[in-house]
This record gives sequence, structure tokens and C-alpha cells, in this order.
Amino acid sequence: MAKEEVNYSKITSELEDLAITAHDSMLIDSELYRKWDVKRGLRDLNGKGVLAGLTHISDVQAVKIVNGESVPTDGNLYYRGYSIKDLVKGFTEEGRFGFDEVAYLLHFDKLPNSEELKEFSRLLGFYRSLPKNFVRDVIMKSPSNDMMNALARSVLMLYSYDSNADDTSIPNVLRQGLQLISRMPLIAVYSYQAYTYYNQNDSLFIHKPIPELSPAENLLHLLRADSSYTPLEARILDLALVLHMDHGGGNNSTFTTHVVTSTGTDTYSTIAASLGSLKGPKHGGANVKVVQMFNDLKENVRDPKDEDAICDYLGKLLKKEAFDRQGLIYGMGHAVYSLSDPRQVILKGFAEKLAREKGKEDEFNLYAAVERLGPQVIAKERHIYKGVCCNVDFYSGFVYSMLDLPQELYTPLFAIARIAGWSAHRLEELSNGGKIIRPAFKSAQPQRGYLPMSGRI
Repeated sequence: MAKEEVNYSKITSELEDLAITAHDSMLIDSELYRKWDVKRGLRDLNGKGVLAGLTHISDVQAVKIVNGESVPTDGNLYYRGYSIKDLVKGFTEEGRFGFDEVAYLLHFDKLPNSEELKEFSRLLGFYRSLPKNFVRDVIMKSPSNDMMNALARSVLMLYSYDSNADDTSIPNVLRQGLQLISRMPLIAVYSYQAYTYYNQNDSLFIHKPIPELSPAENLLHLLRADSSYTPLEARILDLALVLHMDHGGGNNSTFTTHVVTSTGTDTYSTIAASLGSLKGPKHGGANVKVVQMFNDLKENVRDPKDEDAICDYLGKLLKKEAFDRQGLIYGMGHAVYSLSDPRQVILKGFAEKLAREKGKEDEFNLYAAVERLGPQVIAKERHIYKGVCCNVDFYSGFVYSMLDLPQELYTPLFAIARIAGWSAHRLEELSNGGKIIRPAFKSAQPQRGYLPMSGRI
């Protein structure tokens, strides 16, 4: 009997019809959320997150209590109780890279002295390598179009190379976390190089990491064909990584780390889940959108100094008449910060220095103008319950573009930084856990009697 020919267009049409049915069957009346006081998105009606856990790792503050009332204030971020502003000022003024120092702080609740920092950096340098043939057998053989998927797949594959993968004791999980902190830049860069070689016909080069270099220096060394970079480039990339290391326990990917860790699963499964969370454009992908939005702005606004034209373009963004028509000014607004994001404030100052080195002052001035005008346009166009400020994504993409980093690596750079926080939070959950994290869902589906086939329409 001849094999029946597959009608792909018919199958596609049937699938589209089924998708419409599935979508309609999933819709829940929005009034039910109010009726049963459901904290949708684990937030109340004002957008404040539901208190779901405790953490020592970091803290985000954007309000102060005045006469018993919460009053918005300039935001601050604390790592183990230390203000991010003080930490950055400390290691920059003393001429150090900050990544290893702050990673040590997140894991061990103390600022390392010079000898402790030296030994910790040496340990991370020792771990800065991949298993034998891993690049060839895992990364090069199956290049991915998306580097976040490549990261997640490679992290899961590392499970097979770990002879003690399922041991959730603190010493073993600490070892796994520190190894992943050191390996994440290698996986990201090598995955990108495999992608450009196979998908874009670029020349292939793979540099070996240098244990003595800082993570930021190593990343630039691995990524660039000539391995060259300026001191300012390395310092600003290091700063960007430090600013993205952690952001409280409630951000989506870190909460994912806690949730998955609470099941008792292995480190590699946990971090792969967190990577999947961070990949989402509502979480880690906004910095790419900011750069793309500014490229579109420059194409549609002839004079970048014409503030009326800029405001008109921003208004079109909000009305879904420009760029990706999502109604968003990317890089504007934050779930917690309303007056200022301390990470953005710090990064802006260094972005200005880099812009001078790169001859990008005019572009920096355009970013600064949108930063100033955006909240005014949003306040005019929309009713908002709190103030709106730029977030860290607003300038991070601009910084990465000035460093000639490919857009495919913008979100992986977030992961390269945030893995330090995820590792610390995983240890915290294991040290204090015991119960699996399981929030309640109320069924909105009425019960029905079974309907025989003959009675179905």
C-alpha cells in the first residue's frame, strides 16, 4: 500500500483552529481575581509584590516610612547589607575589578581581605575551563540561534560530566555554583562563535581563557579576534556585571531558583530553569529592545536635538504606532523603583565616560534626553499609580553596543552576572528550606457531569 501523502497545509489549518479553541477555553474572567482577592503575578493591585520569603543576599529599597505612610524615595540596592553605591565606589576608587569581590560577599556574608580575595580569584580561575572535548562535542556540534537556549542546554549537559551531580550538600553545591560562575562566560562566547561560524559564515576562532584575568577581561579576550581591549572597557564591563549580580529574592529568575531548589533537584536543573526565566523579554531581554528602539528613533527623528519630535515619537510608542507597536518605552519603569534605579544612576556616569572615549557623545545626549522626557510623556498619556524612572536596561544596552558586543550576547551577559546571585540564593534555600514551595491556585472551573460520546456536539 502506498504511503499516504501528508497534507501539511491542512494540518497547519487544523492546528490553528485547535489553537483558537485552546486559547478561548483558557480565558478566566478578570472579575474573579477581584472576587477572590487573587494576587495575580504575586502582586497586589498597586503592583507591590506579595511577601513570599526571606533572604540575606540582597535587598531592594524604593520607599521610606513617613508618619506611617510609604513614601517613594530614590532607590537603593544592598548586597548583604552593603549599599551598591558604596561597593562600587570602594573597588573603583581603589583600582580593583569588583566581580570576584562581590561574588565572595554574596556567598560568604563578608567583604574579603586581600588574601581571601586573592585565593577566591585563584579558585575561580582554576574553575575557568570546560570539560575535555565539551566545546567540540556539545557547543560546536549543535549551534543554536539563541544563546540563552545554548546556555541552558550546555548547563544541563554539564550534569553528565559531574561525577557528583545529584549531591545537594552545601560543599558540593558551592563547588558547582562557583564552577558555573566561572564557566558561564566561556559557554556564552563559544556558543556565539559557533553560531556565527555555522549560521553567518564568519571565521572561527576560539581563545582559551587566562586564569589570571578578571571575568570582564577574560570575556573581552575570548570574544575579540585580537584579544585587545582598553582598561576603561574592561572596568565598565566589570561594573555592569556587578550591577546585574542580584536584585533581591523576588525577581522572576531568582524566585525560580528558590522554587526549583525547594524540590530537592540538582544544581544544573535549577540553573537551567533560571536561565529559561531570564530569557523572557519581560525579564532579561529588555536591554536589546532599548537599543533597537533607539535605532528606530534615529530613523524617524531627523534632528536628535529636537525635543518636540522626540516627545512625539515617544507618544507614538505608547499609542502602539511606532517601533514594535507594543505600547512600551523600553528601559522605562520598574516593578519596585519609581524615582530612580541606583544601578541605572551608577551605570549612566560610566556610560558617559565610555561615550567620550568612543566619540559617542551625541548618542549619549540622545539617551539622556529620552531619560528626561520619557517620564513626562508617560505621565501625560497614561494614568499611573506611581512615578516612572529609567531602569538599568536603559543604559546597559548602550554600554554593550559601545563595547562592540553583539546583541545576541546582551541577555547572556545578564546571566553571566546573575549566576553569582542564583548560586548564593540556591545555597540559602538549601540551608533554610525543607518544604517545597507551593502557592495555592483556586479553581475557576465549575464541576460538570460526564457526557457520553453520543451526547456531545
